[in-house]
Amino acid sequence: MRIVYAGTPEFAVPALQALIDSPHDVVAVYTQPDRPAGRGRKLRASPVKETALAAGIPVVQPESLKSADAQQALAAFAPDLMVVAAYGLLLPPPVLRTPRHGCINIHASLLPRWRGAAPIHRAILAGDRETGVTIMQMDEGLDTGDMLLKQSLPIGARATTAELHDQLASLGAEALLAVLPQIEAGTLRPEPQNDAEACYASKLRKSEALIDWRRPAVEIDRQIRAFNPWPVAQTPIEQGMLRIHAAEPEPGGQRGEAGEVVAEDAREGIAVQTGDGLLWLRRLQLPGGKPLDVATFLNGRSLMGQRLGARDEA
Repeated sequence: MRIVYAGTPEFAVPALQALIDSPHDVVAVYTQPDRPAGRGRKLRASPVKETALAAGIPVVQPESLKSADAQQALAAFAPDLMVVAAYGLLLPPPVLRTPRHGCINIHASLLPRWRGAAPIHRAILAGDRETGVTIMQMDEGLDTGDMLLKQSLPIGARATTAELHDQLASLGAEALLAVLPQIEAGTLRPEPQNDAEACYASKLRKSEALIDWRRPAVEIDRQIRAFNPWPVAQTPIEQGMLRIHAAEPEPGGQRGEAGEVVAEDAREGIAVQTGDGLLWLRRLQLPGGKPLDVATFLNGRSLMGQRLGARDEA
């Protein structure tokens, strides 16, 4: 098939590479315009653009697909199918109708659970034990189209968003290659989503990264893992804002007030009392510093006796 691929971040790279290595013809790649990045705020190409250029594939970067000119440019590629993965731009109805087989999306959840922008983070935050990818026929709604193929993946007890992201990106590539022959042959039986079971994975806000030590240790642990690598869970301390990259909960027990550092051990970590149980901090970052393992962090400094968190927490 003649395929137009649309994606932007690292998540979309494995599926694009799988298409490039397949017998299908990737006739164009759509990705968001280059954005300023880094300290110098220089324009940076998306990971998908870099992959496409390395393969010699034409790259198109419209600000929007709503104009007639943008839609005519897409139609000129005469695509049989458009594959979308974390593209970041709305596809208007004329675009959805342009390819012979329509547009399909690689979504990082088991729909209808976690429609929306941040399905990986929300699955970890909610304590889900399973996630996966769904190949979906796109319609005018937000992740509401018929499901073509679902592949599941267990969420490990210590999984972070960073780890789950990479696993799901690879799984998405596998699922895409599995569904393409069925699309081409017309043998698929699309499954409508049950809207009653849907939940929304809203975009992350930095404010959600602030830890409330009155919550149970297991919930704060999920917050830390869900916000790794971004925006990273954090809490105020006497020296400023402490960012926490890794921790482990110890349910039960009461050894102090919520947020109080009650123990320090170079091997076990820094124990903070929560609303239910202890949380052992294992990897931390002081303002202006680099992330440190707990043994290095404790070399020459101590948080013992400090109460972490906002002072209005009572």
